[in-house]
Amino acid sequence: MAAYPAGGSENILLITDSYKVTHHWQYPEKTTLVCSYFESRGGKFPTTVFFGLQYILKRFLVGPVVTKEKIQEAKAVYGAHFGTDVFNEEGWNYILEKYGGHLPLRIKAVPEGTEVPVKNVLFTVENTDPKCFWLTNYFETLLVQVWYPMTVATNSRAQKEIIAKYLNETADSLSRLPFKLHDFGFRGSTSVESAGIGGAAHLVNFQGTDTIAGISTAKTYYGCSMAGFSIPAAEHSTITTWGQGGENKAFRNMLTKFPTGVVAVVSDSYDLWNAVEHIWGEELKELVEARGKSGGVLVIRPDSGDPPEIVVKVLNILEKKFGSIKNSRGFKVLPDYVRVIQGDGISYETLAKILDHMKANNWSADNLAFGSGGALLQRMDRDTQKCAFKCSFAEIDGKQVNVFKQPITDLGKKSKKGRLTLECQEGKYITREEGSGNPEKDVMVTVFENGKLLREYTFDEVRRNAEINLVKRKSTKN
Repeated sequence: MAAYPAGGSENILLITDSYKVTHHWQYPEKTTLVCSYFESRGGKFPTTVFFGLQYILKRFLVGPVVTKEKIQEAKAVYGAHFGTDVFNEEGWNYILEKYGGHLPLRIKAVPEGTEVPVKNVLFTVENTDPKCFWLTNYFETLLVQVWYPMTVATNSRAQKEIIAKYLNETADSLSRLPFKLHDFGFRGSTSVESAGIGGAAHLVNFQGTDTIAGISTAKTYYGCSMAGFSIPAAEHSTITTWGQGGENKAFRNMLTKFPTGVVAVVSDSYDLWNAVEHIWGEELKELVEARGKSGGVLVIRPDSGDPPEIVVKVLNILEKKFGSIKNSRGFKVLPDYVRVIQGDGISYETLAKILDHMKANNWSADNLAFGSGGALLQRMDRDTQKCAFKCSFAEIDGKQVNVFKQPITDLGKKSKKGRLTLECQEGKYITREEGSGNPEKDVMVTVFENGKLLREYTFDEVRRNAEINLVKRKSTKN
């Protein structure tokens, strides 16, 4: 596993919600243990792909993350912030002196990449020192941020299932599935860090990306030397600088500067239909075909208009100019050297509409790839999967207490009680509450304890855990 930046670069005492700084005074007297858990309470998708906790642990919590300097900095910040002394200086000094700045916490979690139905426990957190009962929920703020990579991975996987369905129905092979949804989301992310986290989450399911931050995150925190791949591609500026009358020259330049391999060219700068039919299909046809003889592939990118209609019309024009064949499923496929990528308006909601329209017009899904930006990495929030972190168990004055909430105004926010385990019976996940489960059958494993990472997942492991189940193929289209 590649080296990674150990926790400690940031002051983790400051990475929490303000009110949590006062919570050490709010628990019942003689509290010695607080256990909390994280789950998806429902949401857009019926299952979630658990991913990203390892990033958080490595980035922030592993190692001696509490120092004298950080304690003093936090004391000064919170003194000014609250206007009074509410900071638990004694508690943090205790962690520094007894544990050398390592956090006395234990975190158990499902293996990363695992698909788990909603309303099941995904990880638990508890203090390992009775004097540090207040520490468990201090890090709720940070740990709940796993909602983001988890939701991106879930959304991405759901789209993979849609594409796989249509490939299964209309294509000879699913071999190109890992490259059918390309990440265009870097520029639409809120930060380089979010692009890295979200980009890595998408790469759990696919291997195509232009978000370099994502491959860097996968390498640094999951030991993957290269998680994603890309190709030379044009943007509007590299086409329109040639002028409207120079579009032919701009396209020719792409083919000659990249004489082999796959190259993508945005083609809607002015008149998409002229570009596809006359420039690609007539003026540059011989050059396109010549590249194809050496394995080259031209990928034409329309970037505006109504995607279902645009894609099918482009395919029809390309068929008229380059021909097509029928595959074993009975659907039309362009020559191997010509393909299309739709990179505008792509989301979970639009994929099936585009692919269904292609199928209705007898086109195989194999002709098309997708690029997705904002909808892939940004069009979601914590409530997309209703992620929550709640206390479920405590020990107070030597007594075990099952803790829960059950708001009469919203029973959907009812939380789980007691010690929790996640068991898998006949392929179905079940959360056992109130200590009723068998710890030996618990799917969750201890990944973090007393400042140390005990279980580290490679990106390959995560990908294997997240792989979709492919539908059994029918023998023919009919």
